[in-house]
Amino acid sequence: MPEQSNDYRVVVFGAGGVGKSSLVLRFIKGNFREDYIPTIEDTYIQVISCNKNICTLQITDTTGSHQFPAMQRLSISKGHAFILVYSVTSRQSLKELKPYWDAIRELKGATELASIPVMLVGNKCDESEAREVTTAEGEQEAQKWGCHFMETSAKTNHNVKELFQELLNLEKNRNISLQLEKISHLKGMKKIKEKCSLM
Repeated sequence: MPEQSNDYRVVVFGAGGVGKSSLVLRFIKGNFREDYIPTIEDTYIQVISCNKNICTLQITDTTGSHQFPAMQRLSISKGHAFILVYSVTSRQSLKELKPYWDAIRELKGATELASIPVMLVGNKCDESEAREVTTAEGEQEAQKWGCHFMETSAKTNHNVKELFQELLNLEKNRNISLQLEKISHLKGMKKIKEKCSLM
């Protein structure tokens, strides 16, 4: 099991072009980019409240290709929670999540997996005319896998904050909250601690 520390690591998996980076950037920076730039692997840091202390939410945005299995396995072994993203406009992108889910199950094992927050996410729900996967189908797949489900739109900011908050709510081993989300730079840590002690 990943060690208890001041870090809480969330790993985002999904096929290329489903909007993984857009979701993460919308949550961290509050903006949306129309252009698609393939990701190898990026990690973003957000300061959050954890067991009434300050810790860092580390969000790893992984590559949409299966070319880097060693990196994927490392991300899974270090991860505390997982977001599996597909696009509701692509049934294929939902099918492509199965190998990631199988790898998470294999590396974490059934016992540990039972206590790990995993969210299946149908992104691009604003594109209703191009939709290939219904909400009900997404929910059925999540039930089959034994994970939680949500639909989002990075473009319209629909359910983006709610996604990360719900994922943290599912964490049973720690009391985690996004209440400090506005403070996103680690260099401000000392000031934050001083402020907290004055409350």
